[in-house]
Amino acid sequence: MPKASKTAAARITNGPGYEGRFDELGSYTVGFERFSAGGDIAPMFRGLPDDRCQTPHWGIVLTGRLTFTYADGQDVVEAGEAYYAPPGHTPAADPGTETVEFSPTEQLQETMAVVIKNAQARGAGA
Repeated sequence: MPKASKTAAARITNGPGYEGRFDELGSYTVGFERFSAGGDIAPMFRGLPDDRCQTPHWGIVLTGRLTFTYADGQDVVEAGEAYYAPPGHTPAADPGTETVEFSPTEQLQETMAVVIKNAQARGAGA
């Protein structure tokens, strides 16, 4: 049975106020993410259609709060809640937010190519 853990994740990504640990489970990527600084992450998605994340995500907020903004409103997800974020969102996180999130790997890789480019342009590690 495939499984993943935060401590054994194959890839680690760091940036100012962010740490992500990622591993593959079949055709999905599981991400263990911590947003120590929090903030609006929308600028990282510039260059994608409508400047919004085009990948669906399923997850659980372990601590803190996530806010997903869509063209027609917002969804707020608090600690202890599970979520589904369909394509067409931008995320924001409260400081100290931690999540476990599942995303289709192929779509996530396409999105992350743009996010990494934007992070590098802003001088952040990716």
